[in-house]
Amino acid sequence: MKYLRWLLIPFSLLYGLAVVIRNFCYDAGVFKTTKFSKPVISVGNLDVGGAGKSPMTEYLIRLLKDNYKLATLSRGYGRETKGFLTAIATATATATPTSTATKTGDEPAQFKHKFPDITVAVCEDRVAGLKKLLPDHDVVLLDDAYQHRAVEPGLSILLFDYNRLNEPHLLLPAGNLREPFSGRWRAKVLVVTKCPVTLTEEEKYSAAAKVQPLPYQSLFFTSIAYQPLAHPNGAPSPQVIDADTVVFLLTGIANAKPLVQYLRSFTSQIVQHNYPDHHRFTLKNIAKLAAEFSACPSQKKLIVTTEKDAQRLESSWLKEVLPTGEDLPVFVIPIKVEFTNHSGPQFDQIITNYVRKHSAHHSIH
Repeated sequence: MKYLRWLLIPFSLLYGLAVVIRNFCYDAGVFKTTKFSKPVISVGNLDVGGAGKSPMTEYLIRLLKDNYKLATLSRGYGRETKGFLTAIATATATATPTSTATKTGDEPAQFKHKFPDITVAVCEDRVAGLKKLLPDHDVVLLDDAYQHRAVEPGLSILLFDYNRLNEPHLLLPAGNLREPFSGRWRAKVLVVTKCPVTLTEEEKYSAAAKVQPLPYQSLFFTSIAYQPLAHPNGAPSPQVIDADTVVFLLTGIANAKPLVQYLRSFTSQIVQHNYPDHHRFTLKNIAKLAAEFSACPSQKKLIVTTEKDAQRLESSWLKEVLPTGEDLPVFVIPIKVEFTNHSGPQFDQIITNYVRKHSAHHSIH
């Protein structure tokens, strides 16, 4: 399949031409771009797939939520609704996590679940969404909005997956880039994500040479910090994974390899149920998982999924699929962003300085 994608290069050239023309029109002022004087921070990447946008957005939420009235704004990929919508915390509503994800999309549902006190909104038209949010909020975080040129964020954070730095810079559909690599110039901060915890200075230098930061861009490196197992509702769990544990891994994310690699550091007994990114789980999917789980003779077994995937699990399914009528033992592995070489404070300073400087303004340019 990898070699067949090279046959798609002519289509990539056409796609790239369209993207270049579109970007030129925005840069030249032919297409309208709206800039807001209140702080608007965009988190995005150049390619498709998971570069760690959600963990980075959560990092920013933790950094800012105690000092500013904060909102996140996403497109709401995969939702069954249209227009502007704010998420409702499931703890204070009759909605289940899956119904929230259906209305807002996976990532917004996850943000609201973990941070019920902030405003989590979705809108295809980011300009319209920002106009609704900014009058009542100090800061808005745009999740996955780097290619949404109708908005000019005050600060753009561009992410690069460390594990994909060696891939050729090919545009869709032959490659994975949504826009040319040169589009990185719009970002103020570049972050290489998912780095090995043992990243050496030589590896950092090599990665920086591939990212090619411009003189005005700050470059940071982060790794994934996996947290202890938790229940789907976020409550801590005393459950641990060891060499005797059989893990049934349920994933519907862009790249589950880092998670699999992490789990293999504890046990080699992993049964993976892997689905495409944003896959909408069905009762049939969970019934298949439950059947394999029940058939496993091990006395120590559990089901592990990601926080994002947990938003698409209907809680009633977990009670229906086991013959005993018991709940499936499902746990999530929360993740956080961890900056290498103690560079987190420097990153924090860039963000807080920007927000502090612009949070007093209220007009739209």
